[in-house]
Amino acid sequence: MDFHMKLPRGKREFALFIAVISVISVNIIAPLITCFEMGFSLAVWGQALRIIPFVWLAVVALVLLTYKPAEWLTHRVVSDGDSFRAVVTVNILCTVLLLSVLLTVVGTWIGGRHISLEPITGFFYKWPRNFAISLGVELLIAQPVARLVMLLFHRRTDAKAERAGGR
Repeated sequence: MDFHMKLPRGKREFALFIAVISVISVNIIAPLITCFEMGFSLAVWGQALRIIPFVWLAVVALVLLTYKPAEWLTHRVVSDGDSFRAVVTVNILCTVLLLSVLLTVVGTWIGGRHISLEPITGFFYKWPRNFAISLGVELLIAQPVARLVMLLFHRRTDAKAERAGGR
């Protein structure tokens, strides 16, 4: 039942689901990582906020690019009959793993406004922190909110369809 009510059922719902997750994630993760890199101040926070639209576009593109590989990885770990929470948790772990690897490099390029080897040479220093921040935000904030949005959306649309069918 949770799979049916808390996850997208079609392409339009998938777009809504991704929009909710990506907006929440980018608005929390990008400023946090920027502040860890440059120091916590209002000036740094303001700089991060100006870059967010560009990071958001990259995140959406990379989510679409890594969606199938993350699903494949998830199904290599979980089994049929595993609980909703187990499947969702493993899927979040696989998605965050792939996205954090790519965004540790691409996000640095976007934030720095130039392409360099710096995020690649410092990758193993920065990636664990970025992964941990991203995993925490996804597990505790973004994904639960997006699943709640889906649940409320499905309740409303199912009730509307039931009322229309009962007339």
